[in-house]
Amino acid sequence: MRIADRQSVEGRGERITVVPESLDDLWHLTYVLEPGDLVSGDTTRRIQRDDDKMRDTGGQREPMWLQIEVEDVEFAKFANRLRVGGEIVDCSREDQLGFHHTLNVEEHDELTVEKVWQVDQLERLQEAVEAAENPTVAIATVEEGEAHVHTVAQYGVDERASITGTTGKGEYARGRDELFEQVTEVLERMDVEAIILAGPGFTKQDALDYIEDEAPQVAEKIQTVDTSAVGERGVHEVLKRGAVDRVQTETRISKEAELIDDLMERIGEGAKAAYGIDEVETATEYGAVETLLVLDERLREERSGEGDWDVDVNDVVESVERQGGEVTVFSHEFDPGRQLANLGGIAALLRYRLD
Repeated sequence: MRIADRQSVEGRGERITVVPESLDDLWHLTYVLEPGDLVSGDTTRRIQRDDDKMRDTGGQREPMWLQIEVEDVEFAKFANRLRVGGEIVDCSREDQLGFHHTLNVEEHDELTVEKVWQVDQLERLQEAVEAAENPTVAIATVEEGEAHVHTVAQYGVDERASITGTTGKGEYARGRDELFEQVTEVLERMDVEAIILAGPGFTKQDALDYIEDEAPQVAEKIQTVDTSAVGERGVHEVLKRGAVDRVQTETRISKEAELIDDLMERIGEGAKAAYGIDEVETATEYGAVETLLVLDERLREERSGEGDWDVDVNDVVESVERQGGEVTVFSHEFDPGRQLANLGGIAALLRYRLD
């Protein structure tokens, strides 16, 4: 993410102009934008013409600048865009005021957001700016007869390939090499700066030996990690062990995996933890929250008025910040976020136990 401009607006918060530079940045904006925000940018709009001089042609798209009051936001991951819809409140064509419009925001589009910013929203913007410096990472998990390739993103982990093949050595060695060949071909096509090759036993080392012979330029990017499983479970182990952190300064989802494991361990022991909005609010009132864990989807629902909590989530976040606690917003796209959702979408690691 690049912040192109930032200005205070008297009585109305701040006006910040951002340029998303990746799909991750578009995802971050999904949880920054909320109903009532003023968002502006260049776009095209279909204009209906029906007058004495020109018959209605069904409308032609014309370029224009406009500002909308946000009503809904959708992260369209597979379309590589963010859709921001709302009523036009300012426009280079006055005859379009009051109509509904959807801004389709893609990578490198400039977008200006005017709102009263929450602390965690500004922190998310800064996180997106810093994450732009991180190298892109792929995780390949391999065992006999099976391999998976994932990419690590801020919004979660994407599976890029799932491959099966013949197991064993000896007479089955050809089938085994075919599995390694397919993994190598997938990794060669990927535009990443680092690759973590993981899995149980010696299979990953055999796979690495094959890659070193057939694609040395790919092998130069690889480091290996021992895991007990492959696929999503194997990826979770890689993240938990900090292997990605050794490549990137800090990865959001590896931090989430570590925090959720800590939380579940504390809950199992009946130790310093709280979950669910009622328990977390009580812990906040006592100043006991060391780290607040909240799900991005739940946070957005509550802020938009669609949620069912009796507590203002902004008050909870601000209280934790004032008391010197940390706030981590989890992605619902990845397994730690799904675990947090099962606990009510909000939890806390505590400084001390509450009876």
